[in-house]
Formats: sequence, structure tokens, C-alpha cells
Amino acid sequence: MTHPSPPAHPPVRRGRGRRPADQVRREVLRAAGELLLAEGMAGFTVEKVAALAGASRVTLHKWWPSKGALALEGYYGVVGPALAFADTGDIAADLTAQLKAFVRLMRDTRAGIVVPQLIGQAQTDPDLAAVYRERYSGPRRALAVRALERAAQRGQLREGLDPEVVVDQLWGACYHRLLVPDRPLTEEFAEALVANLLGGIGRPAPPPGPAGG
Repeated sequence: MTHPSPPAHPPVRRGRGRRPADQVRREVLRAAGELLLAEGMAGFTVEKVAALAGASRVTLHKWWPSKGALALEGYYGVVGPALAFADTGDIAADLTAQLKAFVRLMRDTRAGIVVPQLIGQAQTDPDLAAVYRERYSGPRRALAVRALERAAQRGQLREGLDPEVVVDQLWGACYHRLLVPDRPLTEEFAEALVANLLGGIGRPAPPPGPAGG
């Protein structure tokens, strides 16, 4: 699987004639994603995105409530294809593949720098926090939940399993290593997470001894 590799200096897109609004929006989001991955939040401005996309700053401010909201939506537009959720019918393989794709994206591209910046800014930018939930974390969570629900229907998971908790156990652990880098975020870690979760970590209780023994 290939992952986005932003140019060191995103090409400037000169202003053009009138374009349909949906085309302008796509080009703005592409420019925003490229700029964010190239320069991080420190170098990300609405003015730069407008210049790169050949769009009006007024239009960008009209469509996105904050710089962070624009950055987040542009980010997901660039990295979304790298995080496609496979459905092979084998939930262990699908979860492992998805977690490893996430690990590679965070480890091998500038997304691993940008995501912590976005999460940090979301703590003080309510517009960014809302877009993060609505456009990124919410849809990503829904994909995983549906995959787990299908696996349960196939009989691969025990009845009564809460898929929301499973998502937090798997991706929450990855985000913890990303944000608190005491231990490395690796593909081996992703494999171990799925193996531990599906296999269980507790030992069966020993059978009771003979009565009166």
C-alpha cells in the first residue's frame, strides 16, 4: 500500500477562470492537505491554501469555520485512501491490516507529526474538535464498528461484544503510543494488539478441587 508523500514545497496554483464550486472545494482540500503535510500546523494558513488553490480567502472562510477545521478536512482528503478498511471475511486479518496501515501512515509519513498537532489544537478550537469528530474520528470509528458487527454476525466474535469498546482498545492503544511515545508504534505492536484481544489474556480458572479435599 502506498502512502501520501507530500512535496517539500507544494506547487503554487495560479488563479484561473470561474470554476464550479465543487471543483474549487476539491482543489482547496487537496491544497490544504498538501500544505499541512508539508509544513505542519505552524506553517498552515488560510491565505497560503487560497493561493495554492487559486481561490478566494473569503470563500474559504465561508466554507470552513476555522483554520483548524480546514486543515483537518484537507488532511483526511489526502490520507483517507491509505486507511481504507478491507472486508475479506476474516476479522483478525482485516483488523491487523487496518492497524498496520495506520501505523505505517503515522510512522513513515509526516502524518505522524501532523495528527498530534491537530489533536492538540482541537483542545482549544471547538470548530476543529467538531470537524475532527464529524469528518475523521467518527467515520473511522463507524467503519471499524461495522466490520466488527459483520464479524459477529458471521459467528467470529462472541455474542454481546461491544464493538465501540474494541475500537477504543485497539486504536486507543495506537494513539497512546503516538501521543505518549514511551514505546515505539510498530507493525509488530499492531499484530500483538489484535492477537491479545481476540485470543484473550486471561488464563482459564483451574477446576475446583474435590469436595472436602
